[in-house]
Amino acid sequence: LTALVQIFIRNLEVTDQFDRGLARFRQLAARLGHWIRRNTRIGAAQNIHEHYDLGNDFYRIFLDETMSYSCGVFEHPDATMQEASLAKLDRVCRHLNLQPEDHLLEIGTGWGGLALHAAQNYGCRVTNTTISREQYHLAAERIDAAGLSGKVHLLLTDYRDLEGQYDKLVSIEMIEAVGAEFFETYFQKCCDLLRPDGMMFLQSIVIKDQRFHEYLKSVDFIRRYIFPGGCLPSVATILETTARVTDLRLLRLDDIAPHYARTLRCWRNQFYNRLNEVRELGYSESFIRMWDYYFCYCEAAFEERQCNTVQMLFARPDCRFDSQLMQSDETRSLAEMEVSV
Repeated sequence: LTALVQIFIRNLEVTDQFDRGLARFRQLAARLGHWIRRNTRIGAAQNIHEHYDLGNDFYRIFLDETMSYSCGVFEHPDATMQEASLAKLDRVCRHLNLQPEDHLLEIGTGWGGLALHAAQNYGCRVTNTTISREQYHLAAERIDAAGLSGKVHLLLTDYRDLEGQYDKLVSIEMIEAVGAEFFETYFQKCCDLLRPDGMMFLQSIVIKDQRFHEYLKSVDFIRRYIFPGGCLPSVATILETTARVTDLRLLRLDDIAPHYARTLRCWRNQFYNRLNEVRELGYSESFIRMWDYYFCYCEAAFEERQCNTVQMLFARPDCRFDSQLMQSDETRSLAEMEVSV
């Protein structure tokens, strides 16, 4: 199935020409539905509920023990999904140069994996937030079980309602749920939440710059059935928006797209290895087929580089951290990893 989707992706320029008549009408109807589900505070809560509140037991089936629902970093050919998730979490902390005296803000904490890793291994304080009630309850349990309630302050709060200023900020694959009309609001808020010498780490799935404007005019399978209200940014859009509405400057950018294709293969394999458990939770055969297509659809998009995943490190004007100190070794290491993925 993944190979079939790759064939369609390779022929996008041809298939785009068929967007005529009824197909165009259907896209207009889909765009209207997508607009109705835009990510206002109420809309965002509903959209997140539809995907992330499927049940924690469901996500436990195919995610590793870190409960990381984002691209891992596979440091060697035999790395497991859990090892890749831990490598990603540690990479984030090192790039932010986390120190024990830092107060880290995480926007879109998921089930709390990064917050736990940062507090346990780097000794910093963490404030983290989600608007998914299912995620909030499990993340709270995990924080308590780790004995980190004094270090990690978990919120059930929309990013627009966060207050205070923090030394470091991280947001891993959350911007995709913001919506294009709220990109400015999102980056302005992130900048306002950082101290004048603060740093921000952003991990995002991105659409190709060349296809971004056409992408905004359509509603694909993912945005219709999997992530209602979602919208992938492009790298150019991120840089243009941050330059226009913030004083953030880009320190470094890494593309880890090959690691996402492998991440999705791991998730799909685990999903099928435990398919009986999915059925026991009450999910229908049509739901199972839809998620199978979702995994394959995304894997093909990353294999064909129709989508990429980028890690971007930003800093406010008073920050004097020299990311070049780690750049040469880590860039070489990342290149070696991609050869093995």
